[in-house]
Amino acid sequence: MALLSRDSRFAGQITGVGTTSGVRAVVGRWRTSPLGAFADVMVETAAGHRLLLAPDEQVAELVAATYTFDEVRIEPVRVTGSDVLAVRSPSLRLDVGVGRRTALGAALRLVPARVATAPAWTAVSDPVSRVLVPGVRTRGSAGGGRREYYGATDVHAVAWVTGSLEGADLGALAPVDPPCRFGFSSAPRRPVVTEVVTTVRLPSRPA
Repeated sequence: MALLSRDSRFAGQITGVGTTSGVRAVVGRWRTSPLGAFADVMVETAAGHRLLLAPDEQVAELVAATYTFDEVRIEPVRVTGSDVLAVRSPSLRLDVGVGRRTALGAALRLVPARVATAPAWTAVSDPVSRVLVPGVRTRGSAGGGRREYYGATDVHAVAWVTGSLEGADLGALAPVDPPCRFGFSSAPRRPVVTEVVTTVRLPSRPA
């Protein structure tokens, strides 16, 4: 994508939740990015169907080139609120109650943001995350020969969720289990809201 530089940074919030219906969702709320501010949602159903909800063609192209989906839908996606996140699209209605900062979030706040969000820091954070948050990686290979780096700066627990997917009730909050299969890393098993800077590094030559 022409708008992406060699290292493109996306700063915002990732919310990962599971529900008793078996649906797991990963909501991206990006305040700044090469594509401007936007929100997107990656959904995996109990049957294993992986769905991307993207607000426009550019976002769909970027995310689908980095992760793996069975279906991509282009439709308006909005995320509003702070204590309660309201996620809205024609396909999905999701309300997320944001709880207290976790112990990991408190520890992350001790690391200077410029250090925590640098791709080089993931050489330290990735081995730690594998132990503390099984299934979660902070660096890895993405689609098209890209590398991706996650620099988390804060984490809050999710207290509750309500909502529906295509009109079907999602049920109550549950662990993100089984892990999501969109890319090299799943959302944490414990539902959380993570403040993060994601760096997408393009290959020096087209893959």
